[in-house]
Amino acid sequence: MHPFHRLRPARPSLRWKIAALAAATACLVAVAVGVLVHVWTAQDVRQQAEAQAFNSVYSAMDVYRRTGTLADGAELDPADLPAALRHPADGDRHTAYDERVEGNLGPSVWAAQRTGGPGSRVLAVRVNMSPQLHTLRQLDMSMAVASLVALAAAVPLAAYGAGLLARRLQRVSETAGRISAGDLDARTGPTKGRDEVADIAATVDLMADSLGRRLRTERQFTADVAHELRTPVGGLLAAVDLLPPGETEDLLRARVRDLRGLVEDLLEISRLDAGAEQPVRAHVPLGAVVSEAVVRTGLDTEVTVTVAGTRGAEAAGSVETVETDPRRLERIVSNLVVNAHRHGDTPVQVTVEGRTVVVRDHGPGFPADLLLHGPRRFHTGAAERGSGHGLGLTIALGQARLLGAELRLDNAPDGGAVATLRLPV
Repeated sequence: MHPFHRLRPARPSLRWKIAALAAATACLVAVAVGVLVHVWTAQDVRQQAEAQAFNSVYSAMDVYRRTGTLADGAELDPADLPAALRHPADGDRHTAYDERVEGNLGPSVWAAQRTGGPGSRVLAVRVNMSPQLHTLRQLDMSMAVASLVALAAAVPLAAYGAGLLARRLQRVSETAGRISAGDLDARTGPTKGRDEVADIAATVDLMADSLGRRLRTERQFTADVAHELRTPVGGLLAAVDLLPPGETEDLLRARVRDLRGLVEDLLEISRLDAGAEQPVRAHVPLGAVVSEAVVRTGLDTEVTVTVAGTRGAEAAGSVETVETDPRRLERIVSNLVVNAHRHGDTPVQVTVEGRTVVVRDHGPGFPADLLLHGPRRFHTGAAERGSGHGLGLTIALGQARLLGAELRLDNAPDGGAVATLRLPV
């Protein structure tokens, strides 16, 4: 993980979002189809019942007129005949829907016709729709069961398909994350399919190629400039030594030494970028190495060594021994201490506990941009942090990576910058 990465809140994965969308879509389709089938079937059942009643009253009227008797199911002026059919205005056949439920009789369709002229009796036939409605309810139940089965099959299939897509996107995301963390050799490579995901993966790889070329060009330029400046700066330092003692000589000597330090820093960064540096490891007492590095800075810094509950001089004989490159460890600690004095405020405190070294000042703290993105060369952050070329923290971070250590930058709750170096076991 990038040392300055901030955790994001957990979010539902794309796989389950797509699965939920597929489930919702399947539910909507099932409901829509079920409603349409129910409505169309109910209309068809009613139309068939009306046609049956219409034909039945026609046959019953023919029998009544020929024989004077009533056919099965036919009635004259039945008491429960709907009001719309009690007094038809003409002699034609008419139908009406009766939604009343009486005993074993459910909703029905009536058909009626006068037996003669105005004032004559009304012959009616009733068609019970209970069997058809029972069939309709069975159809609804079958549709519901089929919808649930389809939903149960659609969701796993959608989750599986979404998982394939999510895994491809995850590969692209991991590659982008590695590039963001500084691994410019990370590539997604060819992906299955010829779709938008494949286009995104190819675009990320092209971006990494372009970014790598530009960064290598910039690093090579920095290395070339530093190398070319090294000789003339050395000549300047030798020339300054020939000047007569005085204020001018002291001022020139200080500026030339600053310039030489900048050139040496640039060369060191160039070697770190090129991977040309290799640590020379040895077993060393951590507290002693840190204390010596602080003393060499010549800055007033409080050093506290804590081992197994003891502090200061009591811990000197039992300090933690680590396997590391002492020269690079001193470089890291000295850069952190110098940065704390230059950009922070006193007191500057260095604490050694176990395999952890903490450097803290009591100034304005690290800028938010530095905490978010990490140190950047030739960028010192906020104005209140003071001036400088911004290479100290960059070198410290590079050397820490070379040692396999973790360097974390943060701000203390009560103010001040805190740099924490954790050496690997």
